[in-house]
This record gives sequence, C-alpha cells and structure tokens, in this order.
Amino acid sequence: MQLNTDKIIAKKEDGIGWLIFNNPARRNAVSLEMWRGVAEVMADYAADDSIRVAVLAGAGDKAFVSGADISEFEEQRNSADAEKAYSAATAAAHAAMAAFEKPLLAKIHGFCVGGGVAVALAADIRIASDDAQFAVPAARLGLGYGYAGLKTLTNLVGPAMAKEIFFTARRFNAEEALAMGLVNRVVSRGELEGTVHEYAGMIADNAPLTIRAAKAAVREALKDPERRDLDGLNEMITACFNSEDYAEGRRAFMEKRRPQFQGR
Repeated sequence: MQLNTDKIIAKKEDGIGWLIFNNPARRNAVSLEMWRGVAEVMADYAADDSIRVAVLAGAGDKAFVSGADISEFEEQRNSADAEKAYSAATAAAHAAMAAFEKPLLAKIHGFCVGGGVAVALAADIRIASDDAQFAVPAARLGLGYGYAGLKTLTNLVGPAMAKEIFFTARRFNAEEALAMGLVNRVVSRGELEGTVHEYAGMIADNAPLTIRAAKAAVREALKDPERRDLDGLNEMITACFNSEDYAEGRRAFMEKRRPQFQGR
C-alpha cells in the first residue's frame, strides 16, 4: 500500500501484516504523519482477507516506540486548532488498533515508553526481548492520562501495579513487565524475531472465524455487564459451527493432516 510517510512501513507476507514504526533516529517517536499512517495501515489490514494476523514493531535496534515526537510539538501542537487536529489523528490511530478484529501482536525491544506503552497495550499478545524497558513518565511531565488508557492498563496488570507504574514514573525492565503481566513472554534479543514469526505463523494457520470469536468474547468479558453484546457474540460463535472451516477442521482431524482454513 502507498502511504504519505516513509516513517511507517507496511508489508504483507504469509498471512501476516507488519506495521513498523520507522523513525529510529528518534527511537521511533511517533509523529503526526505516523499516527495517520497507523490508521491507514490498520484499516487496510482489517479489510484484506489474506491478512490473518498483524504485528506492531519498531525499526532499528534502540526502541519499539519511545512515545510522541516532541520535536514537532512547536509546529503541530502550537494552537487549539492544531492540538485538535493532532488529537484527532492519535485518537483515530488508537481507535483503528482497538477495533482490529484480527489478532494483533507487539514485538517489543529496547525502549517502550509513554505512548509506546499505549501502542503495546493495543496488542493482544506482547512479546518482549530481555533488553526491553517500559515506562509511563506522565507524572514527570505534569500531563493527564485519559480513562480509557488507564482502564486498559488496569485490566491487564491490576490496580496496584497500574498505580505503581503511574505514581513512580520509573522504568521497568522486561522481567518486571513479565511478572506484572504487561507482556506475555520475554526472550533473548536474538530469539525475538524468530519467536514473533513463530507465534504469528501459528495464529495465521488457525481458523480465523474461531480466533475472531475468541477475541470478541474476551473483549465483551472486559465490559460492564450491561454493555455486553452477547447476542452478537453468539452469532459469531454460530457462524463458526456453520462455516466451511469447521467442516475442514473435522476432515483434517480424521485424515490426520494439517487443516487448510479459508476464513469462511
């Protein structure tokens, strides 16, 4: 796909859509044009039936994402109107990641700070290298974080650890992040690429309708009971049992072969 920035790289391979933050000179700090690119790429991957899973990653060897690109604030956030446009772009990017119905992985190395943590939280599975460092330094900057982001973090790590992350604004290493549940796995830096490819490949080979229904079920479980769309979820589950993939899965099991799922 053609983007208006070279600081977001989108590539598709073997059912996997890669979204790479490509600003290594600034430790992949995210600029306005990059936020807009994120929304475009996620929309493209959502609409492309050949994409079974997407991966978020950072270019270079220093960082996943180190937050917003503060160097452009003087130009891009210098008035109320400019701030409104900037906020709309970031909100659209986060909304696109949150609404993505397919599995979303984060491949994390180096610095994952501030807005980088928010990007990582959008993923369903986070795999980090042992050199990863995490922090949300809002309390050192005097800025406020919205309810939605804090709720997502609290759902993941619990209220006590969410408070420690925000109150102290300190850096957490990869092992601490694993212990609190912020990441799913920690591997050596040399193993990170292969591990993420392995996970993405396993997911891409599995039944897409089943995975989407499972992701939807977890999403509904995290909502307040009165807001849960259980009827819609039951329709997705029924669609699994009525699908060609379910028939293929049964045949493959009986024939002792690997199933070939089509997502229908």
